[in-house]
Amino acid sequence: MADFQAKIFNKKASDSKNKPDQIIEAIALKPGQSIADIGSGGGYFSLRFADIVREERRVYAVDTKPEFLEYVKNSAKEEGLNNVISTLVSRDKLNLSEKSLDSIFMRNVTHHIPNRVEYFKGLKRFLKPDERIAIIEYEKGKTFTFRGLFEHYVHKETIVQEMEEAGYLLERESNFLPEQHFTIYTSENEIKNNHNYNTCNVLLSLLRLFWCNKKEVI
Repeated sequence: MADFQAKIFNKKASDSKNKPDQIIEAIALKPGQSIADIGSGGGYFSLRFADIVREERRVYAVDTKPEFLEYVKNSAKEEGLNNVISTLVSRDKLNLSEKSLDSIFMRNVTHHIPNRVEYFKGLKRFLKPDERIAIIEYEKGKTFTFRGLFEHYVHKETIVQEMEEAGYLLERESNFLPEQHFTIYTSENEIKNNHNYNTCNVLLSLLRLFWCNKKEVI
């Protein structure tokens, strides 16, 4: 039964109407980077990430269901991918090393997470200083649909606000998905650091210009 569900998840994720190639492009994952696919399900994106980052880095397929993780593990083995690490969430705790990730990817999973602000705050310890978190979540849709009836959605504005409360800022958003919103975040500290770095560069340039002009006058 779990294998059947995993295959259904992968079939939907890989459907061209759900723009998997554009999602991969928007995330801009590079060889040599590490990423956690939280709520990996059947592992469609985990395996695609693994092919991008190559052998020297790892992809963590994270899920609450060991049957799904076993399916992902077997799928990775079949495709000759040795850098996919199946990671079971135990008691809402992630068994990951601190400062080990360049990116976190969450697709259709935030509506399952209680206390999201605290959860998002907790993710910071696993991320490197220049981290990115990519979140894809369902729009509300019509009332008499599965996600409408069972509230399997979170409004984009809610996610943005909760991420801000957790210490992240919206870096960019994409609007190419038919049923979901797609936003990417970075930490406030990273943006402040970049701002300070750019400010210092401007000041140094002004100082150099000042001394060059002073020498010409002398």
